[in-house]
Amino acid sequence: MKYVIIVGDGMSDESIAELGGRTPLQAAKTPHMDELAKRGELGLVRTTPEGYPPGSDVTQMGILGYDPKKYYTGRSPLEAASIGVQLGKDDVAFRCNLVTLSQGQKTTDIRRFNHKLVMEDYSAGHVTTEEAQELIRDLNDQIGNETIQFYPGVSYRHLMVWIGGKTQMKCTPPHDISGKPVFDHLPKGDGSDLLREIMEGALEVLADHPLNAERSKEGRLPANAIWFWGQGKAPSMPKFKERFGLSGAMIAAVDLMKGLGIYAGFELIAVPGATGFLDTNYKGKGEYALATLKRHDLVYVHVEAPDEASHMGDLAAKVKAIERLDAEVVGTIREGMASFGEHKILILPDHPNPVMMKTHTSGPVPYLLYHHGSDSSAKGSGRPYSEPDAEATGIVVHEGYQLIERFVR
Repeated sequence: MKYVIIVGDGMSDESIAELGGRTPLQAAKTPHMDELAKRGELGLVRTTPEGYPPGSDVTQMGILGYDPKKYYTGRSPLEAASIGVQLGKDDVAFRCNLVTLSQGQKTTDIRRFNHKLVMEDYSAGHVTTEEAQELIRDLNDQIGNETIQFYPGVSYRHLMVWIGGKTQMKCTPPHDISGKPVFDHLPKGDGSDLLREIMEGALEVLADHPLNAERSKEGRLPANAIWFWGQGKAPSMPKFKERFGLSGAMIAAVDLMKGLGIYAGFELIAVPGATGFLDTNYKGKGEYALATLKRHDLVYVHVEAPDEASHMGDLAAKVKAIERLDAEVVGTIREGMASFGEHKILILPDHPNPVMMKTHTSGPVPYLLYHHGSDSSAKGSGRPYSEPDAEATGIVVHEGYQLIERFVR
C-alpha cells in the first residue's frame, strides 16, 4: 500500500459574488480532484483546534497526526529545524518577515514606528532569496549580538533566535494586517520592549541599505522593516514511523513544512523550481512524489500557491493556482499511481484563506480520501470536490489530527 497526502495551502474559501456565488474551488476546473471525490470519501475536517490560531503550523501538524494541543510550541522552532538551526532548551525562535511599511505613498526613509505606518506588503514584494540573504546578514552584523541572532531563510521568510528568551508576548502575523496601521499590532507583553527595540533598529539599517535604494529606483518595493511573530521553543515529537509504521517523505518549498518533516522523521525532497509561490514547479512536485514512493510508504506534497494568492487578494491567481495544482500535481500523481497497485490519496487544504479577507480563518475544510484497490462494492460520494459538496455529505471529522487514522489504518 502506498499513501499520498496533497495539501493545497489555503485553498478553501467562501462564496464570491464575482464567481456567481461560487467558491474558487467550485469555479476552478478541477477534473482530477472531482473524479477522486466522486469515487471516494468526501467530508469536512476541523483542522484548527478550539483556542488556536488557524496557521499552517497548527493545522498541518494536525494533518500529520500530531495533536497540536499536545505538541505545538510555535511556528518558528519548526522553521529553525528546516534551516539547520539547533535550539537550546531555553532558546526562543521567532519568524522574522522582511516586510514593506508605508506612510501615505512613501516607503523610503522610514526610521521610526508611528501611528500612520501601514503594512504595505507582508512579503516586501516577494523579495528574492538572494536579496533577502544579503539584508539578513547585514542585520545580523549590525544589530545582532550574543543574545540575538538572525538566520536567512527563503524569500521574505527568515528567523531570529533569542538565546534564553521569552515566549509569552503577543505577536501578530503580518499577513493578518495587510493594508492596516501597524502600531497597535507591535509586540506586546513581557519581553516586547526588546523586540520593539530590535525592530526599530532594523528600520535604521534597512532605510540606508543600498539594496533597498536599488529596489526603489527600479520601482520595486523596498524591504524596509522586519516583523516578528510565531515564536516558540523546540517541540518534542515522536517520529511518524514510530507511530504508524510507515516511512515518509516531505515535498515542500517552505521552511515550515520542511521543519515539520524533520520532526516527523521524513526525508526532505528538493524539487528544482519549487518556490513556495505562484510560479512553483507544480508538475515537478508530482513527478518527484512518484519517484519518492519507490522507496517510501507515504509522501506529503505541499503546495503554497493558493495561500499566497489569497494573501495578495488576487482571485484570478487563486483560481489558476488551484487549476494548476489539479492538472499538474494531482493529475501527474493519478496517472503514475497505477504502477503501485493498491494506494490511497488524501487531498485537502490546511485551513480556509478567503481571498476577500486576505487572511486565514478557522472553519472546517473539505477533504477527499480515495482508496484504489478497495472493495469494489464501496460507494463513493458521487459529488465533485468543493466546500458545499463536502458539507452536503454530512461527514465531519471534528479533530484534524484524527484524519490520519482514517487515512492510514
